[in-house]
Amino acid sequence: MAAARIDPLTLEVVELIGTVVARYYEEYEQAAAEHGLTGAQARVLGLLSLEPMPMRRIAQKLKCEPSNVTGIVDRLEARELAERRPDPADRRVKLAAPTEKGLATATRLRDSLGFAREPLAGLSDEERGILRDLLKRMLGETVP
Repeated sequence: MAAARIDPLTLEVVELIGTVVARYYEEYEQAAAEHGLTGAQARVLGLLSLEPMPMRRIAQKLKCEPSNVTGIVDRLEARELAERRPDPADRRVKLAAPTEKGLATATRLRDSLGFAREPLAGLSDEERGILRDLLKRMLGETVP
């Protein structure tokens, strides 16, 4: 049986999503390098700036192996951008958390990402909400 053909609109949407993702990662890698970080280090630091979390959860969010995250956090620690601390809910678990220097770096990094922010600024609040909800639906998340 022949594979079903994808309609032209779906193909165009898939290509546009790929282009947006590629441009975002390209700019993210460039911004990370300007701060002396790899893209992976910048992504981990960005996650930690939202909330401290265990390595396993970081790995789940980044879709990688926990051992990779351990190395990234080690390098962030060496640069005094992150630290490990006991989880108050379970002292056996270590949380990776940003230091003050790490939070400042994450903020500067986030502020330097024009591509991720500028095109969205051209959309109304309603359009951004619709886009968010559509992306969540595509990811299988519940939309209120």
